[in-house]
Amino acid sequence: MTESKDQAATRRRWITLAELVAVAGVLIGALTLWSGWSERREDRAAAQAAAAATAREAGRLEITGTVRDGGRSILLADERHDIREARFAFPSALKVAPQQPAGDPAIDADWIAPFLLKLTDGGADDRTGRLPVLATLTYWDGDRERTASAIFDLVWRTEGRMLRGRALRLDGLKLRRRGGDRAALDALWRRP
Repeated sequence: MTESKDQAATRRRWITLAELVAVAGVLIGALTLWSGWSERREDRAAAQAAAAATAREAGRLEITGTVRDGGRSILLADERHDIREARFAFPSALKVAPQQPAGDPAIDADWIAPFLLKLTDGGADDRTGRLPVLATLTYWDGDRERTASAIFDLVWRTEGRMLRGRALRLDGLKLRRRGGDRAALDALWRRP
């Protein structure tokens, strides 16, 4: 059986059409494979980003200040972390040495009372104000030791006392900004 030229051309066309269908099938399969791989990669990246965000959030300090002894000190605490060590720095203009309490991480009014009382002398006995304080805290986040710094506003008030001059009391602690250094602390200081 011999083929005519027309029959051979028709056969070649069918072979070519079959090849095109096969190539299209391979392309569709490749696109499906690439799409699945891409989705899995994106899902993995999203899961890793979520895990990193959760770890960052868990490691973040949320400091609260509790007034103790009728305003003589403020204890710093975090519900999720054990604060191991605290260092406090005050604006350079006050000429108060940095303090590092040996016991509880607390700010004592006696550290700053002479300086603030001197700065506010000559006016009304009862005054209020805010003093920026740089706190550098070392704490445990699970098994890892971490250090964080923040600038807090130490809320204070002076009050007149009968026959004993004036006294300084601490009323609270408010977060001003996370992070910070001595230059940022000095820039925030405003004389009362």
